[in-house]
Amino acid sequence: MVSVSLGVVRVFIVAAAVYGVTFVPRARSVAAEPDARPNIVLIMADDLGFSDLGCYGSEIETPNLDSLAANGLRFSQFYNTAKCHSSRVSLLTGLYCDQAGAESLSRGATIAEVMTRAGYSASMVGKWHLSKQPTDFGFQRYWGHLSGATNFFTGDDTFRLNGEPWTVPKMLNGRPFYTTNAITDFALDFLGEATASDKPFLLYTAFNAPHYPLQAPRKDIEKYDGRYDAGWDALRKSRHQKQLDSGLLPRKWKLSPRPDHIPAWDSLSNEERQWEADRMEVFAAMVDVVDQNVGRLVKHLKDKGVYDNTLILFCSDNGACPFERTRGKNLKPWDSESYWTYDASWAHAGNTPFRLYKQNQHEGGISSPMIAHWPNGLKTKPGSFTDQPGHLVDFMATFIDLAGGDYPSEVGNRKVDPLQGKSLLPIFRGETREPHKQLYFHFASDRALRQGPWKLVSAKLGKWELYNLDEDRTELNDLAEKHPERVATMSAEWFRVAKDVERLGGKGLAPVGKKVKELNFRGAPAPGASKKRTKKK
Repeated sequence: MVSVSLGVVRVFIVAAAVYGVTFVPRARSVAAEPDARPNIVLIMADDLGFSDLGCYGSEIETPNLDSLAANGLRFSQFYNTAKCHSSRVSLLTGLYCDQAGAESLSRGATIAEVMTRAGYSASMVGKWHLSKQPTDFGFQRYWGHLSGATNFFTGDDTFRLNGEPWTVPKMLNGRPFYTTNAITDFALDFLGEATASDKPFLLYTAFNAPHYPLQAPRKDIEKYDGRYDAGWDALRKSRHQKQLDSGLLPRKWKLSPRPDHIPAWDSLSNEERQWEADRMEVFAAMVDVVDQNVGRLVKHLKDKGVYDNTLILFCSDNGACPFERTRGKNLKPWDSESYWTYDASWAHAGNTPFRLYKQNQHEGGISSPMIAHWPNGLKTKPGSFTDQPGHLVDFMATFIDLAGGDYPSEVGNRKVDPLQGKSLLPIFRGETREPHKQLYFHFASDRALRQGPWKLVSAKLGKWELYNLDEDRTELNDLAEKHPERVATMSAEWFRVAKDVERLGGKGLAPVGKKVKELNFRGAPAPGASKKRTKKK
């Protein structure tokens, strides 16, 4: 890499003046020439648990992601915010959710706004789930749905193409419409445009799968027929063993036990077991189809000759989802009228080996698989792991480093908060990164703060729990009573960040209780007769 020329600096200054962006100059010794800077493909799955990929312990067939992991780098301590919209805010802005203005992004700049000012093209496909549209926040191309969830076969009225309403057809590119496939169809279109240019590109691909409703093409579901008949207890043990055998996790972290709100598999009736196995088969099929589409993206990058200098990042927005919201379980999951979900029972398996789920700030809610793949840039051994903590807020700083760009203090009429994230590039180079002083977590009445190995956490305003994650990342040995001073200090810091940085008020600053809250996530049985699906053998 070479120093930026005066001419390039002038281009940046002119662009900033045109777009109303005020930059905070960053101290850096070098910056890449435009034709040498890497392309970036950032992929986020939706409601994918820590153990739901083959390379993170799963039995679900994910050969394309497994291949990226085998030739790239896996993070074992990468964090999200435990919820769909808040993770998207942090991914896009490098800030904590409410700090950035939550869905409005009123105090944040997006990766698209920053990267286009640095000379990149920026496209997005998939789920938005925030205010306005991606094209209002720097993305030059966009196709997807603005909603937080959609019918995978028929969509909804929030689909947009480059800012304009887009009607979901019955067929797209010669096959029945299915949202996951369509996301990649448009991603390939946008990549075709991007690779025809001499600019490096940013493509943000936000799959809505495997978020409910659990819907998938019939052939993909039937592939998993019978694979979950042994139940969630056996599945969790087998996934954990695979995690240990691969070296992803150390053996000193014990598998967290099945909580009281989840029944033992052996206690279910045959009819109940069949229903539960059926819906996990659909979830697995949805993950499988995501992987197939990652394979399509990889093939396109290779065909265009840009694969080696493209940084591919894959992550999830939160842990597996415990919400039972099934309607009409008698309908087949390849029927567009169906609306299946699963509940805490399979979500507990999805988050192996951790506790709790999407929304909670315990490790099961905030721990994401994260794969980094970049043949020209990664200096780590292929297939290796890093246990250095990272967070979605780190993507912005990483991309700025890659682009030789600057972080703005203003975008239009938005005054932008100081960046929270830290660049991941030292980790990509195989170095030990200066860690975050602390990581803050919050969603609704769930809270956490991590400082080094110490984590303070509360679920639903229950008492503060304290864990040493170096020794006990599955959060089984609460040390709060042994270290009351640390609890007090970390609690005070959580409230400081919540009030002064996130600008929370009212219930957001309510004190925690004196006891751990009893939690019950497994809902009542869904209406409709539970019937074994007729399947092809």
